[in-house]
Amino acid sequence: MAPWRVLIVDDEQSICDVLSISLKKEGYIVSAETNPRRALERLKRDPVDLVLQDLKMPEMDGIDLLREIKKQREETVVIIMTAYTTWDRAVEAMRLGAYDYIKKPFDTQIDIKGTISRALQSRDQQIQFARTFDEMLGRIGLVVGYSKAMKTVRDLIQRAAPTDSTVIIQGESGVGKELIARALHYGSPRSGKPFIAVNCGALTETLLESELFGHSKGAFTGAVSEKIGLVEVAHTGTLFLDEVSEMSPQLQVKVLRLLEEKEFKPVGSVTTKRVDVRFITATNKDLELAIQRNEFRKDLFYRLNVIPIHIPPLRERRDDIPILAEHFLGKYSKDMKRAGKRFAPEVKEAMMRHPWPGNIRELENAVQRSIALSDGDVITAKDLLETAAPSPDLRSVAAATARAIGEEGLDLDATMTDIETGYLKRALEMTGGNYTKAAQLLKMSLRSFRYKLQKYGIDKESD
Repeated sequence: MAPWRVLIVDDEQSICDVLSISLKKEGYIVSAETNPRRALERLKRDPVDLVLQDLKMPEMDGIDLLREIKKQREETVVIIMTAYTTWDRAVEAMRLGAYDYIKKPFDTQIDIKGTISRALQSRDQQIQFARTFDEMLGRIGLVVGYSKAMKTVRDLIQRAAPTDSTVIIQGESGVGKELIARALHYGSPRSGKPFIAVNCGALTETLLESELFGHSKGAFTGAVSEKIGLVEVAHTGTLFLDEVSEMSPQLQVKVLRLLEEKEFKPVGSVTTKRVDVRFITATNKDLELAIQRNEFRKDLFYRLNVIPIHIPPLRERRDDIPILAEHFLGKYSKDMKRAGKRFAPEVKEAMMRHPWPGNIRELENAVQRSIALSDGDVITAKDLLETAAPSPDLRSVAAATARAIGEEGLDLDATMTDIETGYLKRALEMTGGNYTKAAQLLKMSLRSFRYKLQKYGIDKESD
């Protein structure tokens, strides 16, 4: 295979010289330009595989240079270098097609050589990934669907997976955000490395910090030995932070530093550790609204929101419901050794009318239970939907409540208690008693969910 061709574009001659020497030793064919306009003329004559360019140059803005490079040859890989903490500019560059950005001053061995190696692997993998996309989705159990909305999601996964860009996945509980994150990981050059998932809403602030960053011996009561954090475990792989909106403001600051500097300190330690990690996050909340309420840092949001992927709820893509249901029918019929199960003709229409407030998770649970509990080989609409979550129209509930108030009055507190208790119990039933999943289903933090259970005396967990 011919050596990779690299062009360095930086207005500082010393940076061009140092990088040229270093990369030539690695076997790359290297050229350099201090003037971005000359670099564009060179690229017209002699296309390269990768451009390593500065973001701020006096002769031409780095963003404009990136646009021109991509116009000339879309497949050219571009890596941005910047000495300025203008993250909005770095994010703009990645949205325009840059593979990644590197902050100056950099470590040539870790930052430059490592990023270039992954970027060139990514270009080859992107071509291969397009061929094997459906096969990979099948391996991880993700059914994307073919509705217009999900075709957009599918396209974003294919384009974002082979890059190192930070991705934020947004959508209601139960839409399959973690499976999307796994698809992004397994479609990347990091696919053979760890995929570490952390639910930020499942732990207290202190425990989450220790879980992420680790701690030194004696850092706090009970820290009897040193603990390696999940950030370090994810080194060279992918770190997936689910329900990222649940992080405390103090922890958000530390995660921001990790994103910007790619380094952290374990709890109770003075030693700084560096890591090479790709970040994917997910949330079921509106982070821009959380920013307005001072519940989430704006600077952290900008760093996370490089490539946003919104997963629509099932009620907004009803054409995908039968496809998903058939997938789960085949999967669980095989797992439960109940081959031959099939849906009755009326089931398709019934399942498409149902709003599925619990989204894919609710549909999956309903199909699994209908396989287990239905008589015979044919699953009826009743078999499927009697285990699904209730879907009251809130306006009709309010009207019915209003009509129920007689001359003797109504105990509103008792009525609200009955309503809340019913939904808490139903969420636990749907998730098999799993507190974390039940809280997600009701769009609550785990702490709030536990408080409600304790308040109403529903305190037996079967997780």
